[in-house]
Amino acid sequence: MSDFLSQIITKFATETNLIVLMESAEIKIFRKIKRAERGRLFFVDMFAKFGNVKAVNKALERLVRQGKLYRIATGIYVLPAVNEYIGNVFPDIDAIAIAIAKRDKARIIPTGSYALYKLGLTTQVPMNVVYYTDTSPRKIKVGKQTIKFKKASSKNLATVGEISRLAIQALRTIGKGNTTAEEVKQIKQILENENPKHLQHDLLLAPVWIRTLLSTNKTIENE
Repeated sequence: MSDFLSQIITKFATETNLIVLMESAEIKIFRKIKRAERGRLFFVDMFAKFGNVKAVNKALERLVRQGKLYRIATGIYVLPAVNEYIGNVFPDIDAIAIAIAKRDKARIIPTGSYALYKLGLTTQVPMNVVYYTDTSPRKIKVGKQTIKFKKASSKNLATVGEISRLAIQALRTIGKGNTTAEEVKQIKQILENENPKHLQHDLLLAPVWIRTLLSTNKTIENE
C-alpha cells in the first residue's frame, strides 16, 4: 500500500471516528439537557465525560444549529423555559452571574448602577453589570449586556443580607454627600424587609457615613 493511500485511509478513519464521537456526544448531551429543568444553565465542562473538548464543542454547535439549544454566552448554554404567551424565557443577567459564581465556588455582590437597579432606585437597566467577587476579574458578553466581575476585598464581600448589601453598594455608588432625603427614605423603607440581624451585621461593615444614614433607633440600641 502506498504512503499516499495509507494517509488517505488514516485521515478518513480519523474523521469517521470524530463524527461518531460527535454524534454520540450530541445524543448524550441532549439527553442530559432534556432531563434537567428548562431554563437551567449549562457550561461546556459539564459534558466533559461525554467526549473530548473538540467533540463536545462540535456536538453543542450542532444542537444550537438545530434549534435544540441556545448559546447565551461563550461556553454557556440553555434550553429556555417556555411561556404560553411570550414563548421562550431566557435566564436574566443575575441568574447567569449566580450560575457562574456557583460553578466557580465564588462569592459575588451586585454593585454600581446594577445595585441601584436591583434596589429599585432606578428603572434604567445597565448595559454593564458589575459584581464584586473574590475570584479573578473578567468580563462576559451576554447579548448586548456585559457582566463584569471585579476583584474586591473580603470586607466588601462579608455582608450577609440580600437587601442590606444592595443598600450599602447603592449608597457607595451614589457617593457621600450626594444622596437625597427621598433616596434615603426609600432605602430605609426597603430595609424594613431585611432580617434585623443581617442588617445589624452589615451596617458594622459599612463606611461610617452609610451607617449613620441607615441606622435607626432600633439598630443603634443593638450596637
